[in-house]
Amino acid sequence: MHLLIFILVYPLLWIISILPHRIFYGVSSFFFFLTYHIVGYRKKVVTDNLKLVFPDKHEDEIKHIRINFYKHMCDMFMEMVKTMSLSKDAVKKKYDVKNIEVLTTLEKEKSILIICSHYANWEWNVSINNYVTSKGYAVYQRIGNKYFDKWIRSVRARWNTTLISQQETVKTVVRDKMNNINGIFGIVSDQSPQVSRTQYWAPFMGIKVPVFNGVETMARKLDLAVVFLKVSKVRRGYYQAELIPITESGKKTEKNEITDAFLRLTEQQIREKPEHYLWTHRRWKHRGKEPKE
Repeated sequence: MHLLIFILVYPLLWIISILPHRIFYGVSSFFFFLTYHIVGYRKKVVTDNLKLVFPDKHEDEIKHIRINFYKHMCDMFMEMVKTMSLSKDAVKKKYDVKNIEVLTTLEKEKSILIICSHYANWEWNVSINNYVTSKGYAVYQRIGNKYFDKWIRSVRARWNTTLISQQETVKTVVRDKMNNINGIFGIVSDQSPQVSRTQYWAPFMGIKVPVFNGVETMARKLDLAVVFLKVSKVRRGYYQAELIPITESGKKTEKNEITDAFLRLTEQQIREKPEHYLWTHRRWKHRGKEPKE
């Protein structure tokens, strides 16, 4: 069944990926109409999240953010498909890196963890590897359909990126370190962990939630550099990335310093343009569940 689904869907995705710009985003607008007005995909989740983190905003403001979010979400999905046919030169025009020298300087000294949130276009973040010499990795969640999983790995490999699972990350960092190889590891770090496995709770958008601190643990134990990737949507189909150093030496940081810095930078990004964050994610579902000391 998985193979049949892949065989049926793949040609359609390829055709969509090569559509001219105007038609391509016209299809995205059609998907927005279906997703928002007809299906109402997770509309209650999005609305509840927005009201929770923006309690002072008027109903009309919440609605405005919600509509623009769904438009962006559909663009983001389409742009993920566009990756199939997007060349290195083309992606450089659509995804501009403002200060790549942050990485080109640090990569000479040690391995780097690039952390970001589900904001703007995280799919094209892997194109940063076109600008650096170090081995590039992206940490991802495997897809249940092995054919689509293989397809995604091959698509991202076009931009010099090797996909690894969360479980493989530490092993890969250690292996490279033992072989005197500096790697660059991209990780989306704003997911909601299971309460039973949570070691740290912290305020995020004014609400205390469980947070992952695996990036910080790795950085401190293995003395890695950590950089926050801030991506802004300039206009439809075009983005600009800014690399913000958090630390050049993980072992020199205090406990929770890296995690707290990531949360504050993500909050700042969301408040600037809230419609570009992934509001369909139940990020605050564990609020109020913090164990009592």
